[in-house]
Amino acid sequence: MKNGKSLKAAAYGEVLWDVFENEKKIGGAPLNVALRMKTLGCEVAMISCVGNDEDGKAIINQVKSLGLETDTIVVAEDFPTGLVNVTLNERGSASYEINYPSAWDKIVLNDSARKTVEEVDVLIYGSLVCRDVISRNALEELLKINVYKVFDVNLRKPHYSYEILNQLMQSANFIKFNDEELLEIASALNSPFDTLEENMYFILEKTKAEAMCVTKGKHGALLLWKGQIYENEGYPVKVADTVGAGDSFLAALITSLLNENEPQKAIDFACAVGALVAEAPGANPNISNSKIEDLMMKKV
Repeated sequence: MKNGKSLKAAAYGEVLWDVFENEKKIGGAPLNVALRMKTLGCEVAMISCVGNDEDGKAIINQVKSLGLETDTIVVAEDFPTGLVNVTLNERGSASYEINYPSAWDKIVLNDSARKTVEEVDVLIYGSLVCRDVISRNALEELLKINVYKVFDVNLRKPHYSYEILNQLMQSANFIKFNDEELLEIASALNSPFDTLEENMYFILEKTKAEAMCVTKGKHGALLLWKGQIYENEGYPVKVADTVGAGDSFLAALITSLLNENEPQKAIDFACAVGALVAEAPGANPNISNSKIEDLMMKKV
């Protein structure tokens, strides 16, 4: 797909502040994916909405300084910029309290957003943004455009329904789950299977998707690509927190696959990136190519 040019991507969905005990950092799964793809050499636009407040101005300024296209981020007058209260347990695993309504619940597409998606190679979207009908309608409009579509399943109770999840899967070329999400959704679709691999094939048959991946936390990930399963069993790191690790994993995997790297190398690379994000605080730490390469050289 690359054809010798930089991969062009658009990410649609929530941009917000992750509020930790002592600080706040920009986040939102689609934004985390977009920022990591940018560091991997892609041209990336973020389609979202912030409030007309200091938090919103700060997000736009910071995202622009990091090299993302921000003409596709609209400003809402009547809703605040999104905030998420993040709580970490003793293992660094995060739980989230997500404010509603937030500006990203009310995304209305501008002409720049529509034009951008018509010109990119890949559109990344998630499920959380569909908790509000306004942002869901805007996404449905974008999903009608002929572009490679990556669906990042992001189950946050009570902000989803199986009916909408199924609709989002039907629009996707590629779907990303974690292991719990895959088993929950497969069960909702009456899967008779128990293993991750069996349920990956089951979901593939139930949707129009061509490929998918499943993350397994510290145990790595599975990739189903062109009918074959590839696996990485994870890289040992000391976890600071898990915020954004799966997002950077997805960014690295999609960038690698669409740049036509071998599937096994792509999932190895993605697992290394995800592990290094988990090793550092916050969703978007700087990661050097040398650190990625060094970790990939380690035996599990």
